[in-house]
Amino acid sequence: MSGDATVELVWIEKRIEHWIRFGRIARTTIQSRSRSTAAFDPGAVFAFVRWQANDFGTAISRIDILRAPRSGEPYATVPYVTPGGDSLLRLSGWPKVERVLQIGDEIEALGIDPADAAPDYWRHVHNRLSAGLEPRSYTAAQHRAWLLRQTCPPDPQTQRTATAGSIS
Repeated sequence: MSGDATVELVWIEKRIEHWIRFGRIARTTIQSRSRSTAAFDPGAVFAFVRWQANDFGTAISRIDILRAPRSGEPYATVPYVTPGGDSLLRLSGWPKVERVLQIGDEIEALGIDPADAAPDYWRHVHNRLSAGLEPRSYTAAQHRAWLLRQTCPPDPQTQRTATAGSIS
């Protein structure tokens, strides 16, 4: 296994819809007219939307924003995602799902791919929407700070502590 996350996508008109809202798909495999899989490289961030209806209307409406795990990293299991992912956001109910989709549009309006947004921002969105509050907007300055943080080497003191703590 190469360590990538694979997502099962389904599209049965007006019954079941699983789709990727954003993320860099490394590989796609089409299995039939209504089923395919999308694979993401380790570390890739993606949004997976699931919607399902029954005879009475919407039965399931959910969005997960995940980071594909790297080899040896812990991950949460998520239906239709193998093996799973680092959960940055997990919300259900159409009003919350729709708000997350709108936030993705707002980030794109800044000229930023939502998959490149700071993972902590998606955790912030999860926490605020879960509490019934409006999340703060993502800004270009916040994104620049996130990109600069990625260029910094890890703190040697933190590295020594982590290494010393893992030896038994």
